[in-house]
Amino acid sequence: MPSKSQFIAKLGDREALARQGAAEMTVSNEAEAWVQEVDAALQKWCQGDYVLGEHWFVQRFNPCHPLTRDSIDVAREGTDLSEASVRGFMVATQTCDIVRSCVSRPFVEVVPLVEVDEQALHEIERSRRPQYAYVPGARSLNLVADLDRVMTVEKAVVAQWQRQLGCSTDREVRMLGQALARKRVRFAFPDDFNKLVNKLQKQLSQKHDKQSMEGEALRALREIRVRAAPAWNANVVQLMFWFIRDEEQVQFEGIGWDRFLQQWLGLIPTGNRFKSVEGSVVALEDMTAKDYVESDPLDLDRLSY
Repeated sequence: MPSKSQFIAKLGDREALARQGAAEMTVSNEAEAWVQEVDAALQKWCQGDYVLGEHWFVQRFNPCHPLTRDSIDVAREGTDLSEASVRGFMVATQTCDIVRSCVSRPFVEVVPLVEVDEQALHEIERSRRPQYAYVPGARSLNLVADLDRVMTVEKAVVAQWQRQLGCSTDREVRMLGQALARKRVRFAFPDDFNKLVNKLQKQLSQKHDKQSMEGEALRALREIRVRAAPAWNANVVQLMFWFIRDEEQVQFEGIGWDRFLQQWLGLIPTGNRFKSVEGSVVALEDMTAKDYVESDPLDLDRLSY
C-alpha cells in the first residue's frame, strides 16, 4: 500500500492536472469565442471591399541590392523588410474563401490602394492597365488597386478594419474578377508582332488622351482584341483586329468608325509572317463567342510602357 505521503503527492498531482485541464478549457473556450467573432466579421467582406486610413505595406528585399525608394531608405539599418505607408487596402481574395472559417483558411490577400489622375483612372476603368484594378466604391477618391504588390494578412487583422463597399452590382463584381484574372493570364505576344504594331502603339499612346476627335474615339472603345489565324506560331499568319465600341455608339460625333479604322490599320504594315491585316469596329454583341475567345486583348500597359 502507498504511504500517506505518497497518497498526498498523488492527490496533489490530480489537483494540479485538474487545474491545468480547467485552464486549458478556459483557453479553448476563449479561442473558440474569438474564432467565432473573426468568422462573423469576415462574413460581411467580399472581394473588392476595401479599407481606408493609415496602413502599411510590408515587402522583403535584398539589402545588398535594394530596388525601390522604400527599401533603399531602410537598407542601411540591416533589415530585409521595408514598410511603406499606403492609403488603404483592397481585399483580393475570392469571396468564397474570405467567408470560410479562419481555422481552416486563416489568410487573406490584400493589395494597396494608390491615387491616380483622371486620365489613368479612365484607362483603368476600361481595363487598359492590367497592373491596376478599378475599384468602383473608391472612384470618388481616384483610388485604384495596385496589383503588382500583394500582401498576406491573417483574417483577425481584417476583422478589425472598417469595411468599405467595393462593388455594388453584379457587373462591377464581374469586371473586378476579370481584372484580377487578367493580371495573371495575359497572353505573351511574339516579338515580331510587337515590332509590327509599333506605330499603332505610339499612335494609341500619343492620341488616347488628346482633346481631339481621334482621342475621343479611342476613349470610347471598351477594348481592343487581336486574333491570329491559324495560330501565332504559324509560318503564315493572318491578323484580325477587333476595336470593340460601346453598343450605342454606331457613329462617333457624326463620323463613321470606318474612317478611324482605316487610319489605325494603315499603321500596321504587312510583311514577313504577317501576310494580311484586317480589322473591324464592332459592339460586343456583334462578335461571336468564338471570335472573342480566340482573340487576345491589347492593353496600354503592354502597348505603351
